[in-house]
Amino acid sequence: MSTESYEDALERLGELLSDKSDLGNMAVAKMKKLFCELEEHKSNKSSDAVERIQSGFIHFKTHKYLKKPSLYNALANNQNPKFLVFACSDSRVSPSHILNFQPGEAFEIRNIANMVPPFDKTQHSGTGAAMEYPITKLNVENILVIGHSRCGGIEALMSIEDDAAPNKSIFIENWVKIGTAAKNKIKQEFGDLSFEEQCTHCEKEAVNVTLGNLLSYPFVRERVEKGMLALRGAHYDFVNGTFELWELDVKTTPAFAFS
Repeated sequence: MSTESYEDALERLGELLSDKSDLGNMAVAKMKKLFCELEEHKSNKSSDAVERIQSGFIHFKTHKYLKKPSLYNALANNQNPKFLVFACSDSRVSPSHILNFQPGEAFEIRNIANMVPPFDKTQHSGTGAAMEYPITKLNVENILVIGHSRCGGIEALMSIEDDAAPNKSIFIENWVKIGTAAKNKIKQEFGDLSFEEQCTHCEKEAVNVTLGNLLSYPFVRERVEKGMLALRGAHYDFVNGTFELWELDVKTTPAFAFS
């Protein structure tokens, strides 16, 4: 809000209170003080954000960019990632941080609940384009789909009742319904468990649904059948500090578990 708009609001307020001039002057003065305090608070918050961004970049450039000139010189000319990673947008589950991927090592696609919709040229083209480039142009050799503990997207999916009216979200509910098959399976097989336990099972089963959906993309299936591309699922539990990894056809039984 600009200074002019503040002044206009104060002027209109003064006109409304003109019948009681003393009260009006007092109210306008208090409003002006409040506006000034809000502006100062807004300025401080903006300054904090800019300072954090600036300090973060300085740390990166000092401790990483300048210390690995050969790596960043090579990346300036080309990228050759071996992994395409699907992960949730949740701020607690950065794949590069969890798996110590170095720059240029993993092409990452992040969204709510790390989901991939079935192949459809008319819908979710952003996901399709983000997949097509690293698979067909960069020739990644591995696709890894990472679910995680306490996923809000999975909780939203598990909370949808089959006969309920749509909630007030603009995008979230329609998006997480991509994992409906996972929800239905968990409700059927683990209906006697608590909601939290069901969500944990669904976090893993939704990964399997995404792995299956990936095979509906012709450029994925072709490379998998030719042995050029491997698909794996994973689950990161940030509560207990564990990581489970499984192959496409192993369901939720982990082939490897790290802790």
